[in-house]
Amino acid sequence: MKLLFVTSEANPYAASGGLGDVMGALPAALAENSDNEVSVIMPYYNTVSETYRSKMKKVADISFKLSWRSTGASIFSLVDRGVTYYFIENHRYFSRGRLYGEYDDGERFAFFSAAVVEFMIQTGNYPDVLHANDWQSALSVIYPKTRYKDNEKLSEVKTVFTIHNIEYQGKYGKDALGDLFGIDDEFCGILEQDGCLNLLKGAVICADQVTTVSPNYANELKYPFFAFGLSEVIKSQEHKLTGVINGIDYSYFSPDKGGDIDFSYNKFSRKAGKKKNKLALLADLGLSEFADRPLIVMITRLAKGKGVDLVLHVIEELLSKDVTVVVLGTGEKEYELAFSALETRYKNLRALITFNRVISKKLYASADIFLMPSKSEPCGLAQMISCSYATVPIVRAVGGLYDSIKSYPASDSNGFTFDNYNAHDFLFKIYEALELYKNTAEWDKLTLRAIKSDFTWNKSASKYMEIYSKIQ
Repeated sequence: MKLLFVTSEANPYAASGGLGDVMGALPAALAENSDNEVSVIMPYYNTVSETYRSKMKKVADISFKLSWRSTGASIFSLVDRGVTYYFIENHRYFSRGRLYGEYDDGERFAFFSAAVVEFMIQTGNYPDVLHANDWQSALSVIYPKTRYKDNEKLSEVKTVFTIHNIEYQGKYGKDALGDLFGIDDEFCGILEQDGCLNLLKGAVICADQVTTVSPNYANELKYPFFAFGLSEVIKSQEHKLTGVINGIDYSYFSPDKGGDIDFSYNKFSRKAGKKKNKLALLADLGLSEFADRPLIVMITRLAKGKGVDLVLHVIEELLSKDVTVVVLGTGEKEYELAFSALETRYKNLRALITFNRVISKKLYASADIFLMPSKSEPCGLAQMISCSYATVPIVRAVGGLYDSIKSYPASDSNGFTFDNYNAHDFLFKIYEALELYKNTAEWDKLTLRAIKSDFTWNKSASKYMEIYSKIQ
């Protein structure tokens, strides 16, 4: 099958979060099947490193009109792990020093989606399936049913749209329909939602299939609490909605591959390996005096939706126990300041207010317990990564956390879960885990089940192949 992924980011070229991780791994997993011809198309940001720029070649120049604007782009490409990556270059839109957060993001990503469609038309390079992701590429699914509805070749391309996080929808005033997006008024109803234009809603309506990043999240989106105003739209399109849980890249997140951690280990040597990494980490952080205590870590964006408020509500009670806690992340200023203030009062806490992949891997490899008490979590990767390092996760049973973590004492348990978004329900689970930690034999069994958890992308890729085949 000929597949084209449309995305605003992909590792290792430019990424800011989970979408970049997915687009760096899923296409490669699909390309392992030699019958598939897999491509990814994304903006050519000026943040792409010279390492990759030097490997690219120009494959096309395109020009087109979008609303009142005459514009164009150069298309560059390179091949990696069997996947052809295309990069859309336009300095006006993508030489910004960052991926998102610009005043004209609507115009930037309308241009991007239009350029994707024009690239197919002007080069004759049509896929069997176009798979777009999140609101930034939503118009690449909407345009074939609106702006380019009379293009016969384009009408043969089947489309899949994945919602990675429904909170971010791409909302704009109605005047943007023609002036910004170049879409005629007759199609306004496709995008209109609550008095404005909603790009994510339009893609859900136009796509042949819609996916989310976990089965449980797909079900949750039918309810107003999780859907951010789109529950009725989701229910109306339920017949084409599927949840497919993400995987993780074991070539990057695996203790036996080493890579950024001090001592490599595997499922057989996990106990000794984790202990050596723990001692090295604690020495680096000035916490060596607490080496005999369980190490609890949290690696997250410091935001309310990530359950940070729950942590802060009970952390002083937790720190009064014989534990060591390390928090890594940046985010809302009030949370950054709160953790920094706590660090000055408690010797057994380190607040690392930074985003650092190397340090995060050291924490995964060293920790005994990983905290992830999210209010909502479409899929979540951190709980899977912690399992891959034999670190026991404690998560709220929501979204993809529910799908990926089975709670002790179940026979297939690989962590602990709690249901209610309540600080002391969360704390109770931490205490339950700490009590089990004292039982060396049982804890070793749990860490073995955690590290043996299968979160490979191959399982997810086969699910996507079923979806693609269904619409062909």
